[in-house]
Amino acid sequence: MFHRSHRLFLRPAFPEDCEAILAGINDEAVVRNLARAPWPYGMDDARAFAALPQDMRLPHFLVTLPGVGVIGSAGMGEHEGQPEIGYWIARDHWGRGYATEAAGAVLRIARTLGHRRVTAGHFVDNPASGKVLRKLGFVPTGRTGGRHSLARGGAVESVEYALDLEADMDPAPFARAA
Repeated sequence: MFHRSHRLFLRPAFPEDCEAILAGINDEAVVRNLARAPWPYGMDDARAFAALPQDMRLPHFLVTLPGVGVIGSAGMGEHEGQPEIGYWIARDHWGRGYATEAAGAVLRIARTLGHRRVTAGHFVDNPASGKVLRKLGFVPTGRTGGRHSLARGGAVESVEYALDLEADMDPAPFARAA
């Protein structure tokens, strides 16, 4: 599965992407905000990520910027039995709206796949991710709690969000990603 947004191209990872994956994610400031990535993050971790099988109901992608290459990842997984969206963007590309644009593209795919509700979350010490989620229309569920972080080696306080994909979505947040 491939997807083109305004500025980005989302595609599956291939074995030859391992060095680019490692270059983008091998930064403690990136990894510490993810639940499933270890720290330190090494080439074996990048190979394992590139080899992950695709679940057609919960696809995951590399986020690429034409002319630049891999700048992150965005996709879906499952948390507590619910479809969940996740993303990371390499530090060199922070602050340019790429996370919002990539996550918005994944939400369009989720809606096309028939998902009715998508969840997401962020660690409380990562308010930038909460800002991305709110731009996309996610609302806090009122649930907070400890979510395991592999990189941090334990539970980290997190805020949970949900988005009803059946409601008429305002397409403006996806257009404002720039």
